[in-house]
Amino acid sequence: MKLEKLNDDKIRITLNLDDLKENDIDLHTFMSNSIESQELFLDMLDKAEKELGFVTDDYKVMIEALAMTNGNFVLTVTRINPEKNNKATYNKKNVTVKRKSSPINAKKAIYCFNSFDEFCNYCNFLNSNVLKNMNSFADSVTLFEYNEKYYLVFTNIIVNNSLLKLFCSSITEFACFVSDADLFESKLLEYGNIIMKDNAIDDCLKYFCK
Repeated sequence: MKLEKLNDDKIRITLNLDDLKENDIDLHTFMSNSIESQELFLDMLDKAEKELGFVTDDYKVMIEALAMTNGNFVLTVTRINPEKNNKATYNKKNVTVKRKSSPINAKKAIYCFNSFDEFCNYCNFLNSNVLKNMNSFADSVTLFEYNEKYYLVFTNIIVNNSLLKLFCSSITEFACFVSDADLFESKLLEYGNIIMKDNAIDDCLKYFCK
């Protein structure tokens, strides 16, 4: 992890997959803005306060995240004086989070779509870029319906696939990451309905997308 002070109100934080692994966070969790990734961010703010004197208490904080082609993640953090912007303040010491142990090489991931149309939109998006062939990414991709929402379950993910980072960043534009994948999959198998099995994305492109 590398911390840089750009000016009095802005810093840059650079981290890589090893940094995530040290904090027991897998790539899916980090890219989905989960509780675990928020906790890592708070730890980084504490580190920035100690090393750079970058205090964020009583400031609104804006974060810009960028995934680099070399595998690094760059977070630009800007603090905004609430007196100048008349906006609600942010105090990191009031945030309570719980750490969960999650391996960096997690081979299962579940994402929730609010509707079938949103799932189709995601499939159309995949069809237009290098992520089109999901068979090279996971052995099985199954779509469930549960409580009027749609859950896409990826199993046996190839964790060293070069497109993993791009996948994680793109799917969160369409769906929400579901934590505790093994437990939730058991719930889907018991109470949910299988809509498309094993090749859900290919089937959707074949039968429901133009």
